[in-house]
Order: sequence, then structure tokens, then C-alpha cells
Amino acid sequence: MNALQVDFVSTQCETEKMAPVSLFFIFGTSFVVGLSGAAMPGPLLALNISEAARRGFWAGPLLIVGHAIIELVLVIALAWGLSQILGNNLVAGIIGVVGGLFLMWMSFSLFRQAQHQVLPMADDPQEGTSTRRLVLAGVLVSVANPFWLLWWATVGTTYLLWSLTVGIIGVALFYVGHILSDFSWYSLVSLLIAKGRRLMSNRVYRGLLAVCGVALLGLGGYFLVSGALFLAS
Repeated sequence: MNALQVDFVSTQCETEKMAPVSLFFIFGTSFVVGLSGAAMPGPLLALNISEAARRGFWAGPLLIVGHAIIELVLVIALAWGLSQILGNNLVAGIIGVVGGLFLMWMSFSLFRQAQHQVLPMADDPQEGTSTRRLVLAGVLVSVANPFWLLWWATVGTTYLLWSLTVGIIGVALFYVGHILSDFSWYSLVSLLIAKGRRLMSNRVYRGLLAVCGVALLGLGGYFLVSGALFLAS
């Protein structure tokens, strides 16, 4: 029987029989596992650093609003059977190759910016990305990141199946714990960048962009090779 086709009515009965600590365990471990994924360098972190320096603290939370929206859609889709599609070698290969190439392109863009980019300040003539565009960027950058897609195709899907065994409330706690980890991490990054921007030199700012570029280049190469291996299998 496909685990994703769990009968929510019957699992609700199982939920009522379980001790509350079991649901708390889902929430707590979901937060920790989600934090490990959020802490991985990637395009969303690079964008967070850039926009937090320009707009201030709220850049991070706004990006994660978009990120949370697309993850809610993905959780619902996985619960309806999308995990079987993502487990296909052809799909996984395409995700790896296309996403890897995108990350490498973004990496080279960051390297170019790191050579001459000036640290944006709050009183710069060019204001940061609008609130609406930041939310949209959180959606688009998340979808374009192969690490995010592959994390959900593996760790996320497995965790979701486990949560489904205790019904809808288990899935809800899994999602809330996961999203809170993202909000916590990116809000912290935004706070550190925003509060320190008047003390941060252009050299340090360019160094941060360069470090993000190196991380994206490594991730891009990894997923490009992994995608090619999936396609060859």
C-alpha cells in the first residue's frame, strides 16, 4: 500500500491514542532537521545577505514568506502522491542538471559582483527590492534551487510520510516546525547583516558575496554531476 494514500479518517483515531509527546516530537525534530537544511549555503542565503544590507531586517522574513508559500504547496502535492514522480530517475536527473547549471551561473554572477560591488546602505538612492517582489523572489529562488528540490524528494518526503501516520495534525506540526526553522535562521542572518551594515566595509561585503559564490559553485557542480548520473542510470 502506498504510504501517501493514508486514510486520514483512520489515522485520526491513531492520533487520539498517541501521547501528546509524540506530536511534540514531530514538531521539535522537524525544527531541528529544517534548521540543518536552512543553514546550508545557497541562493536564498545569498539573496538574503544582499537584500538585508540594502533593506534591513525585514528582507529575511519577507523572503521566507514566499519560501513558506511554495513549501506549503509542495507539502500538499507530496501528500497527494508527487513523491513518486520526484523519485523517477529521469525527473531527478533533469532537476540536478538544470538546477546545477543555474547555480553555477548564479555563482559566476556573484563572483563578478564581488569584484566591484559597493555595500548598499539604507539611504542609497536605489532602494531595495519591493516587499511584493521579495516575497516572489522567495518563491522563485526556492524552486530554482536543486538542493531544495532534492531535499524534499528525499528527507522531506520521508519525514512527511512519518508525519502522515498520525494524521493531518502530524503533517501540520511537521510543516510549522520546518517553517519556523527557516524564519528563525534567515531572520537571524538579516538581523546580523542589518545591525552591522554601518560597521561593515565594502571589502567584507564583497568577501561575503565571494564566499556565497564559492558555495554555489560547489553545489552547482555536485548537482550537475549527480543529475548526469541519474540520467545515465
